[in-house]
Amino acid sequence: QVQLVESGGGLVQAGGSLRLSCAASGRTFLSPYAMGWFRQAPGKEREFVAAITGHGTRTEYADSVKGRFTISRDNAKNTVYLQMNSLEPEDTAVYYCAADPEDWLVLIADSEYDYWGQGTQVTVSS
Repeated sequence: QVQLVESGGGLVQAGGSLRLSCAASGRTFLSPYAMGWFRQAPGKEREFVAAITGHGTRTEYADSVKGRFTISRDNAKNTVYLQMNSLEPEDTAVYYCAADPEDWLVLIADSEYDYWGQGTQVTVSS
């Protein structure tokens, strides 16, 4: 069984920063998985934010967060991070991490991921 647990969300003023973490565990998570971050605001569909390949060699970002967010991973700790800078009120959402047993491709569609965390709330005030 694979379990993903997000943390690091909270309330921050516009222009501030947060660093989200996603810790993975389980016997099937002993090899590098493709990892991604998605977010969902109230009344809206879940949308792609950022993704990284299993070995961290390639990344992809939604246009709305390019230049502000950075995805990274520490496979020794089974953890993926999302550094969020210059936060805007439009970034307010529940942020979810996701994992898939793919170690080469970068995955940007939620339908491509097999495992999901419970989400962590990010609220950016004006």
